Amino acid sequence: MQDTNLLEDQPIAWTPTPDVIDRARLTQFMKQVGVSTWEELYEFSISDVEKFTEEVLKFLDIKFDPPYEKLLDVSGGVEFPRWFAVEGTERTKGTQVTEDSGDFKEPVESADPTNSVKSLETLPSLSSLGSAGLNITTMCLDRWQTDEMKDQPAVIWEGEDGSTSQLTYAELLLKVEIVASRLRTYGFKKGDAIGIHLPMMVETVVALLAINRIGAIAVPVFSGYGVDAISSRLNAVKAKGLFTCDGFPRRGKPFNAVDVAREAVQRCQTIDAQAGKHVFVISRLSEPNEVIGDGFVYYDLVFDYLSYENLSRPEPTAAEDPLIILYTSGTTGKPKGIAHTHASFPIKAAQDMAFGTDVGKGTRICWYTDIGWMMGPWLIYGALINGATICLYDGAPDYPTPDRMWEFCAKHKIEVLGISPTLIRSLASSDEKTANSRQPSAISDSSENPADSSQLIADSYSSKKAVYEKHDLSSLRIFASTGEPWNPAPWWWLFEKVGNSKLPIINYSGGTEIAGGILMGNPLLPIKPCSFPAPCPGMDVDILDEEGNSVPNGTVGELVIKQPWIGMARGFWQEKERYLETYWSRFKNIWVHGDWAMRDADGHWFILGRSDDTLKVAGKRVGPAEVESLLVAHTLVTEAAVIGVPDEIKGTAMVAFVVLGTPASMPADAAKVAEFQQELKALVAKDMGKPLAPSKIHFVTALPKTRNAKVMRRVIRSAYLGEDPGDLSALENPNAVEEIRQAGS
Repeated sequence: MQDTNLLEDQPIAWTPTPDVIDRARLTQFMKQVGVSTWEELYEFSISDVEKFTEEVLKFLDIKFDPPYEKLLDVSGGVEFPRWFAVEGTERTKGTQVTEDSGDFKEPVESADPTNSVKSLETLPSLSSLGSAGLNITTMCLDRWQTDEMKDQPAVIWEGEDGSTSQLTYAELLLKVEIVASRLRTYGFKKGDAIGIHLPMMVETVVALLAINRIGAIAVPVFSGYGVDAISSRLNAVKAKGLFTCDGFPRRGKPFNAVDVAREAVQRCQTIDAQAGKHVFVISRLSEPNEVIGDGFVYYDLVFDYLSYENLSRPEPTAAEDPLIILYTSGTTGKPKGIAHTHASFPIKAAQDMAFGTDVGKGTRICWYTDIGWMMGPWLIYGALINGATICLYDGAPDYPTPDRMWEFCAKHKIEVLGISPTLIRSLASSDEKTANSRQPSAISDSSENPADSSQLIADSYSSKKAVYEKHDLSSLRIFASTGEPWNPAPWWWLFEKVGNSKLPIINYSGGTEIAGGILMGNPLLPIKPCSFPAPCPGMDVDILDEEGNSVPNGTVGELVIKQPWIGMARGFWQEKERYLETYWSRFKNIWVHGDWAMRDADGHWFILGRSDDTLKVAGKRVGPAEVESLLVAHTLVTEAAVIGVPDEIKGTAMVAFVVLGTPASMPADAAKVAEFQQELKALVAKDMGKPLAPSKIHFVTALPKTRNAKVMRRVIRSAYLGEDPGDLSALENPNAVEEIRQAGS
């Protein structure tokens, strides 16, 4: 069935210039593998995934000791492929495997009495084979200790109050070695899970790498999580320790992190606070004290940088040893613990960063994120493997003034800025809006004018001088975005106004279980608003109908992956069957990602939302993003979410929840509210037809979101219908749920 998608009528907005193409790292990679066009590269990358991955490892200069003998083996099933296989070596001696393939296990005592370290049962997909040797911290740190690189900045940090700090590659390695050594002193060892409950600080980078350095498993959680969310994740992985901080400022007010952490640890049976120092508190807001509580110790007092004795060398780990457990935000139910290894997540992150956002040695990249979202570790591993500089901003992006993010970019000469559509909508709405708007030149100058919706979109933002114009943003060369689908209005605002129609917006879509992207822009391909020009290299991607057949351009279907890739999850933590059910149960040997996608006539890809969010109204499939894009194009609307509810006539009726830019925008009396609702319905009906207009529109103060800005439509629908909304631990604003519940009552 052909499905309408308003986004596909967009024109080409950005085309790479010859100098952009020439300097691109993706161009260098194409020369390495001997191809001259993108089409040739992509065909090579999916026709021989193993050979392509070998070339990526060569390009990134990833070294294994001992080396692998077989890079990829799918003979045991594509769901759990063997990576980096090598015949049994001393490095994997004592590691146990079982026949229960694809499920990481708890630490168990080694059968080899000469190996005193409790090893984690590795992926049984390795069968009788071992895995090549790789501790990824050596690729992040040790190899950059050269005259060229050791004094280059590895991490630059700035807080909300303007305070700054930075570490060179040499300084970062030293701090990681010392913290790793202290962790060993306190009894932590290979296979132990250690939580990270921190904002994006220099110490967050150090903690992550120090945990990995000793072969332990990092378990990041969002810095703003409550007690239940933290304790449930720590208990699930049987954590032995935790890094936290005394607190951090947000919008000028302190957030007390240590009290939350203290209560969470009390609920975690495997962190024995009475036995010794197992919770390390970074003094972010106050001076460290000697005593903070049983098992708690100030990081600054324990991990002092005055003693250089017994610096910790990296633990000999296998490429397929577990590195990190990343919890999804739970947009589809109970949060999932995604297990990644030393050679999975970091290498996929580095590949996407190099090929998509053109990051290399010395590139300054900032991604506004949190360590608890996959983009936090993605930023750290990807940047350091590429020899780049991580730029961290720890604060609200629009506080104390709306230009705070742009001020940060100018001050630190950011080249690549990663930012979510939700944040851009917020920053755009802070600009003064007037009736004297103008249409984006990329639309008005086009001979193929888009539909009327784009005219409305063009009128959404003022052409008056804006806050970003106060700062020199000439260092910026790429915007990047992930986390949710774009709406055209904020996309055009970022592209035309902030980027002066010269900077590409590299759209990036994948997931925690992907270790990065499925679809992604790159510096070689033209870009349409809200779209992806192509899949990531090495990702064999297709769109299938309900019977598993590839659909033609212009048709909506399920986004799938047909071959394994280096970053694929090695399973859910101790939930093998759930992993198989989630991704592999729909079509044989095909990963179904759960996104609704479409290619337009020119082959550009669009993500229309989660497939379980997609609505079928009056016999037509409608993605929430289509309707939401029209609603947020209204000058008074900042955000919108659309759900489907049962309807006797249509089968499904659309209900929209709308957030206005300011409370003053809300009409004062009921008659005016009804009039405004009809106005918004008419905007949708004008472009999509009256049957596809929302049947009801509710005005709310906020939408329920995860801390990585994903709108929880599942929660909205359940609350509106009076059903159990399920696990809400990942919500940033749980109070928003009650407002929606009241709207449905």
